[in-house]
Amino acid sequence: MKKIMLAAALAAAVTAFGDLKIGTVDMFILVRNHASYESNKELLKSTEADYRRQLDGIRDEIDRIQEEGKKIADELKNPLVSQSAKEKAERELAGVQKRFIQAQQRLRDETMRNQQQLSDLESKLLKGQASDLKKKITTFASKNGYDLILDSAAAIFHSKDLDVTDAVLKEMGVDPKAAREKMKNEGK
Repeated sequence: MKKIMLAAALAAAVTAFGDLKIGTVDMFILVRNHASYESNKELLKSTEADYRRQLDGIRDEIDRIQEEGKKIADELKNPLVSQSAKEKAERELAGVQKRFIQAQQRLRDETMRNQQQLSDLESKLLKGQASDLKKKITTFASKNGYDLILDSAAAIFHSKDLDVTDAVLKEMGVDPKAAREKMKNEGK
């Protein structure tokens, strides 16, 4: 009895979906050929470079503090230094060590903050791109009578006949042949 009900449900699903016009798109190609892709990539690159320069400044400070500590430690090794000078040097060394630890902590904090901000920026840019692509695909689907368009990467299998990526690229004002050549050259 269960097999009969399952077969009936499967037959009903095939019949219901048989009238649907379905297409697939390669979202990777669409994203890489979106009008804002290159500017977004450059913004991320320049932001990352700014963060790197900021962190390099902190690393330079850490190096200077470390050198200062080495000089004081070398002074402490000198047997000709008086006891009061040694005590003063030890206090200075303790201060340098404290500054060193604080600078290292600041480096860790800034690294984490920068990574989070970069990740947030990338996410925001991708969201904007995805939203725009969704609108373009929806407009294309409406104009061309599609009931469903899926990302081809999400489908386990799909016929190449269902792929409408080139048509959507044309709607975006992008030459499909040039887009595919670009992807091939970048090593997708």
